[in-house]
Amino acid sequence: MVTRLIIALSVTVLLPAMPLPAQHPRPQSQQLPQITTRPTQSGIQTKEVSEADISAGIKRHIASDTKKSSDRKFHVKYGPKDLALDLIKVHNDRLSSLGGGKYFACVDMKATDGTIYDIDFFMTGQPSSMRVTETSV
Repeated sequence: MVTRLIIALSVTVLLPAMPLPAQHPRPQSQQLPQITTRPTQSGIQTKEVSEADISAGIKRHIASDTKKSSDRKFHVKYGPKDLALDLIKVHNDRLSSLGGGKYFACVDMKATDGTIYDIDFFMTGQPSSMRVTETSV
């Protein structure tokens, strides 16, 4: 009886302390609208950003950084390491609008040692002029 009580108390105390698996940011709605125009308060027309715009924007960013690198790899800091990576896949199912003109993209990249890394990008901007504001491994 005492053993059952100890187990029940242990589970009750330890279970809430366990971290839940990290999730990628998800929007309220999974579908982003296609490019449409809408008037803003100042009367200027702005365009909505589609999933294709986000995907193209992240691919342009990676290609641009790769061209600038002497080894033709995309470089990102991961702790004390400087990872040299090649793009494997843009996760089109994880592209999302976070609201307020901010967007999220997730990609898989492969290091020179064969390790696969999940890289997250946060971006702002309009179609064809998206800018990466944050990158995390």
